[in-house]
Amino acid sequence: MTPGEAVGRWLRLVVADAELSPYLIGVDLGRLAAHLTAGLANALDGGPAAVDGWQGLGLSEEQHRRVVDYLMGVLWAAEFPDDQMVRVRRAFEVPA
Repeated sequence: MTPGEAVGRWLRLVVADAELSPYLIGVDLGRLAAHLTAGLANALDGGPAAVDGWQGLGLSEEQHRRVVDYLMGVLWAAEFPDDQMVRVRRAFEVPA
């Protein structure tokens, strides 16, 4: 699975979440997907932490964690290696 495919699945899960989907009203999903794909590809390759495209949408810490959990579920289902999953979680975790 490519980073773009993973992000596509990830965004579908977030859009389907009744609590999270209102935060995406008026958001250019294509632009968000491109940003998230670049960040995910960077994190998978072991690059510096990805810039989190979810910042600025007004999500609570709990909601942001759920968004990241959706991504981790997508990567887990696609059987990404554990070391990549750790890097991705760190790159997209809730900012301190």
